[in-house]
Amino acid sequence: MTIDSAVGEAAIEAHLKQFLLVLSVSLTVATLPQVLRWFRQIPYTLLLVIVGTGLAFLDVRLVDLSPALILTILLPPLLFEAAWNLKWSDLKRDLLPICLYAIVGVGISIAGVALGLNQLAGMSLTTALLIGASLSATDPVSVTALFRELGVSKRLSVLMEGESLFNDGMAVVAFSLLVALPLGTANLGVQSVLTQLFTVVGIGLAVGSVVGFGISYVTQRFDLPLVEQSITLVSAYGTYLVTEELGGSGVIAVVSVGLILGNFGSRIGMSPRTRVIVSEFWEFLSFFVNSIVFLLIGDQIHFDSVLNNSGIIAITIAGMVVARAIATFVLSSLCNRFAPTETISLPQQTVLWWGGLRGAVSIALALSVPTVIAERETVIATVFGVVLFTLLAQGLTVKPLLQWLNLLGDQPMREEYLELVARNVALDRALQHLQADTRPGIEPEFYRYQEALLKGESETLKTKIETLRDEYPDLRDFMAEQLRGELLAIEADTYAEFVRAGRLNKELVPLLEDVLQGEEK
Repeated sequence: MTIDSAVGEAAIEAHLKQFLLVLSVSLTVATLPQVLRWFRQIPYTLLLVIVGTGLAFLDVRLVDLSPALILTILLPPLLFEAAWNLKWSDLKRDLLPICLYAIVGVGISIAGVALGLNQLAGMSLTTALLIGASLSATDPVSVTALFRELGVSKRLSVLMEGESLFNDGMAVVAFSLLVALPLGTANLGVQSVLTQLFTVVGIGLAVGSVVGFGISYVTQRFDLPLVEQSITLVSAYGTYLVTEELGGSGVIAVVSVGLILGNFGSRIGMSPRTRVIVSEFWEFLSFFVNSIVFLLIGDQIHFDSVLNNSGIIAITIAGMVVARAIATFVLSSLCNRFAPTETISLPQQTVLWWGGLRGAVSIALALSVPTVIAERETVIATVFGVVLFTLLAQGLTVKPLLQWLNLLGDQPMREEYLELVARNVALDRALQHLQADTRPGIEPEFYRYQEALLKGESETLKTKIETLRDEYPDLRDFMAEQLRGELLAIEADTYAEFVRAGRLNKELVPLLEDVLQGEEK
């Protein structure tokens, strides 16, 4: 064995031990809410941050975070999973506010933070802009998970998650432009900036679209769940790496691929069983990666550095919160004026403002500041301090804010309805099986008794469903939406089945477009 190979094997073993240690701590934290009831009040991701911060306080460092680890390894699966589960019909309905938040909002956020640091902290404008750019990307994973748990309106989740998916890309682009300022290589003329912006975003959209639609049409010809699952994984990482090599935005490319495959490719190229398998795989991968990211965010805090820069951090937080308020309320008002039928209420705007947490992308950008920049450590300490504030102070107060604004949804009622429906369907199937059963040796009286038992229980469930529907009038719309979605899914699956059987070819896309348009009405 050569020295190089021995060193390589030792490095692999050390990295594997670190990985297993991080995973073990994350899974331990995941079980805490099941063991100690009080922890159920805290979203899982925020609980990870708290545990990681506790480890940092004890000076226990699990893994050193790096920009490559976050942007290249951890970010693509998170982006893909979120885009895969985001319905295009919902996104299209709120595309105007999402684009304004993600593009104009990023500019306002950078300007607000930079102005505050430059005027109040006396920081150089170039360094202040770098901090502003690092903190312009939102990370609402904890908040949207809380939304789903509490049954908050779907639209609020789409607005927050849609903004995050696109402003991640805009933040990275803005940072790459501004990081050249202290190096003296920047060209921030209006024409130059717009050219770079359109080039980077355009390449990202082009590569993402080609990969997404290409995979969609290829997977029509076979039904191999594990292969198709693997293809989606390769597409997430491959698209990111190829786009970055071509000088485009890997973030925008991955989001594009995820949206296309989740809304188009999975409908025309995947069977229902495959879709379930792929969705569950990405749900697991998202949980897995988020567990690592949020634990390491807390674990990387250096308290001495944060305390030494506490004044700058406080000014940054104030500037960020004020800029976020301006962006959210002003841009929402513009959207309400141009789209009066789809207004964003003031309570919703308030949650969007306060729920704009910062996370992994902000930390990755801060860590990627070149070492030749004198104030690099100040940038990193400030960003870490602000991210910790948003995750803990803002993240832990979102639920009380939702309660105060009366935005908590009817999720418990919907879950009760779905459970009653599931039980009733199960009883109907059992009854059908009983009526078709003709095995010898069983007395007819026993069949009649079981039939009466099943029918009686089914009638009781139907009565409960009717009572629930009368008590909650909004449930009628939910019931209709559920049935309509099931019918459209059956229709789309049938077309895909005909294609795989060779009985339908050229007419699939128009047919599917009709189905999707019907779903949006």
